[in-house]
Parts: sequence; C-alpha cells; structure tokens
Amino acid sequence: STTTVDMSATYLDWARRNFALNGMDLARHALFRADAREWLEQAQDEGRRYGLVVLDPPSFSNSKAMEGVLDVQRDHGWLIANARGLLEADGELYFSTNLRSFVLDPALAADPRTTEITGQTLPPDFRDRRIHRAWRFGR
Repeated sequence: STTTVDMSATYLDWARRNFALNGMDLARHALFRADAREWLEQAQDEGRRYGLVVLDPPSFSNSKAMEGVLDVQRDHGWLIANARGLLEADGELYFSTNLRSFVLDPALAADPRTTEITGQTLPPDFRDRRIHRAWRFGR
C-alpha cells in the first residue's frame, strides 16, 4: 500500500490514472490533497508508520492553498525530521531536491544514518547532473 500527499489536484489525478493504467488496486493507495507540512503533523498525531518514505518537495511553493511559503533550503530539516518520525524502526527515508544551490543541513550531513545517493539516482543520460541531489536517511 502507499500514501501520496500533494497539494495539486492535477498531480493526484495523474497518480490515480497511473495506478489504474498499471492495474493497481486503488483501494490500497491513499491519495491526500494537503499541505505536506500539515499532513506530516497530522500523521504523527495519528501514529502512522511507514517502512519507506519518499520526500521530494518543490524547491519553493507559495500556493494559495497553503499557509505561508515552503522553501526547501530553509525547511528541509523540519520536513526530514518529521518524515523520519513516521518511519518504522528499520524504515528508510529518501529525500531529493532539484534546487541547484541546495546545501544539506550540517547536522543531517554529519548523522551516520545519512547517506548521499545522488550518483545512484541519476540516469546515465541525465543532461544536467547539477540539478538533482538525493539522500537516504535511516531512523
């Protein structure tokens, strides 16, 4: 089963259609239209747990549907900490960004449960290797 959280109704519709096109049972895949920051707090309160979390926030968002502004450089520490809080004991979090100037918080970079996996996540024909970075975090 999966849980998908996005503020975009269009992106959630694409996800729904992709599940259907791949013959996947939509009853096993929850789709939430929500601000991920609010959803993460609610999921913590509900005690949700996941074996795998993929966190791929936009570099910047000031959507009318959310309160405030999301800036991945400023907010990634909070997002990662709260997403990690949803992991099962042996769970993993994968975080990626396309912000060219992105710098991982030094405390996260120093954490032995943090591994940069950018090189493993870029296809060989990816034209601009500078606009994608990715990490794996253990609980």
